[in-house]
Amino acid sequence: MCGSELHTLPEGVQRVAAFLQQAQHPHLPRMLDGAARTAQEAAEQLGILVGQVAKSIIFRRRSDGAPVLVVTSGDRRVDEKKVAQLVGPIGRADADFVKASTGFSIGGVSPVAHAAKPVTLMDQELQRFDTVWAAAGHPHGVFPATPRQLQELTGAPWSDVVVA
Repeated sequence: MCGSELHTLPEGVQRVAAFLQQAQHPHLPRMLDGAARTAQEAAEQLGILVGQVAKSIIFRRRSDGAPVLVVTSGDRRVDEKKVAQLVGPIGRADADFVKASTGFSIGGVSPVAHAAKPVTLMDQELQRFDTVWAAAGHPHGVFPATPRQLQELTGAPWSDVVVA
């Protein structure tokens, strides 16, 4: 993509694309034919394992209302107790909170280019794969990265955040 194609993309995807370009990431977002609101849908459309989908889950920290982003492997479930041990007590985030704090709607939350910088944790299970795919700010938008690239893009520490 040069610059002109970005203007035809949804606003959230444009923001992610600009972030990735600024970070000199080698891959820009790509739009899928169908929605990939779940890890299973994304995996089916991309022809990859569900675990290769890097899903972004937002929680709300109880002490200060800060958004907490957990980027986890699509075949794993977040252990909220483990997350709370790392960042303090958390609660579920509703759709309005997710949109206000990230700028993205549920089903298209990217791990990067948030409206407000979240507290971020990266699931160490993502390191099982050579390449993972993350949402790019829209239910049809995705981008690939190595787990290390994704960790560098987010600046998040590797953490044990999933149910054993």
